[in-house]
Amino acid sequence: MQLNKIIKSLLLAAGTAMVMSSAVAVDMTGAGATFPYPIYSKWAESYKKISGNGLNYQSIGSGGGIKQIKAKTVDFGASDMPLTAAELDESGLVQFPVIMGGVVPIVNLEGVAAGQMKLTGDVLAGIYMGKITKWNAAEITALNPGVKLPDAEITVVHRADGSGTSFLFSDYLSKVNAEWKTTVGAGTAVKWPVGVGGKGNEGVAANVQRIKNSIGYVEYAYAKKNKMSHTGLKNKDGQFVQPDDDSFKAAAAGAEWSKTPGFAVLLTNQAGKSSWPITGASFILMYKAQADAAKGAEVLKFFDWAYKNGGEMASELDYVAMPAAVVKLVEASWKAELKDPSGKAIW
Repeated sequence: MQLNKIIKSLLLAAGTAMVMSSAVAVDMTGAGATFPYPIYSKWAESYKKISGNGLNYQSIGSGGGIKQIKAKTVDFGASDMPLTAAELDESGLVQFPVIMGGVVPIVNLEGVAAGQMKLTGDVLAGIYMGKITKWNAAEITALNPGVKLPDAEITVVHRADGSGTSFLFSDYLSKVNAEWKTTVGAGTAVKWPVGVGGKGNEGVAANVQRIKNSIGYVEYAYAKKNKMSHTGLKNKDGQFVQPDDDSFKAAAAGAEWSKTPGFAVLLTNQAGKSSWPITGASFILMYKAQADAAKGAEVLKFFDWAYKNGGEMASELDYVAMPAAVVKLVEASWKAELKDPSGKAIW
């Protein structure tokens, strides 16, 4: 009899502990940019182990992330195209950068190794406008003496969804090619002159892997993860550079975060002999007025933890962590702008 009472007590205690544990655990939701998805996934896995709090992040593209946060269906949105101060004010949003990295052209060409091919912004724009249609075209062969290029049609692959990666890519081409700027322009979704679409960085990578003699563009972590051949690029200083965390850091070195409303800094086509020309930051969008203040605070705790503990994980995937001085500015903005329904700061 006494044994049965002890067993019942233990079972009741265990059940209570489980309820308390599930009550304490918080599941955060976010959606948007595919650019930072590999590092957000890695951070989320590590954070759950130490905190018990999970992050469900939907990698649906920057355009989707902006729509979801405006529809209030997620705790935060993510975009690689920063919103302007006017857009933020109109929607009652705040914006802050979390991670930096690079977008790289990728090719599927037999016998061409990663980094072996060189391109310029003008040639890349010519390919994506359908003006340069063969791999052995004079414009490409002149940049690549000694590289065996096929007498084959180029298949262009681009994003089919609203995409911050597309924004960075098209913003770069707009800065280096006047015709691209006037006929196509920059945006998360542009009217692509030629090519086939893929959804997300994942879709573009899959299409390039599948289609021989194709070219696409993806965040560098996707190129590395899928062992894809990226190209080198000529930067603003006239130097041919390769993508890596050093060339991404070089592009970010002159960024003036404190002088830009909403931290909306663009890092494409930056000066510097080592700068990778298609570098960008990825941003988080949250409402200034947090209806669920406790949930909002948990989101900020996650990103605070990532800023302070996620740098090594970021480097492993060739992202660039935000400098400590920028983190200080960001967290000061949290304290000033993010409030609960009574107007009290949640950070």
